[in-house]
Amino acid sequence: MTEPSVPTVGLSVVHLFFQAGPLTDRDDVVVALKDAAANGVQVVTAAMLGHKCDLAVMALGEDQWNLRRLQTSLVAAGLDLVDSYVSLTELSEYAQGLPEEMAKARLHPELPPEGKPAFCFYPMSKRRNDGANWFTLDYDDRKRLMHEHGASGRKFAGRVVQVITGSTGLDDFEWGVTLFCQHPDDVKEVVYKMRFDEASAVYAEFGPFYVGMVAAPETVLDEIGC
Repeated sequence: MTEPSVPTVGLSVVHLFFQAGPLTDRDDVVVALKDAAANGVQVVTAAMLGHKCDLAVMALGEDQWNLRRLQTSLVAAGLDLVDSYVSLTELSEYAQGLPEEMAKARLHPELPPEGKPAFCFYPMSKRRNDGANWFTLDYDDRKRLMHEHGASGRKFAGRVVQVITGSTGLDDFEWGVTLFCQHPDDVKEVVYKMRFDEASAVYAEFGPFYVGMVAAPETVLDEIGC
């Protein structure tokens, strides 16, 4: 028996990015995903566009061991793990005092949202450059900038569901951003417009972008040729 590895607040999250190949066993992949769901893990699958990967799996659960077991099973099913990202759901320090329902949606999101098949994931951090060091700003300035940034995001309510997970000390960047959108151009528009906010334009660094389409596992596997 393993000792559970569970956050005190929220959920453990892993994004797994795979290439499919001739050794991939479709049935074993489906079983791995269903077993994870039976163990209380939320699983989102997306068929990806471009050369970076074929399949994205976003998994959320309390115990990190269950996420590890899913990863192990998918690799054993013949998928080649080419990238990953580890994080936790969180309430931002600038979002204290949120109504209970909104706080619950951030700490325990129910994914994927209905009617939003366009998927995008990217990691990001705040800069520590001379003259643009986020971590030398005082709290009130940071809070003002983040509230401005949040106001820009709320203009996309109904079109975009944004899930921000914290990864300081867990992965190479400080946050993971997952977008679920109605249309592919919603992804483009929300990222473009929010980059003009000072919190982003002056202080944000972005990692690689992964873009695709959310669907049921069987559909995704059909579309990537498994």
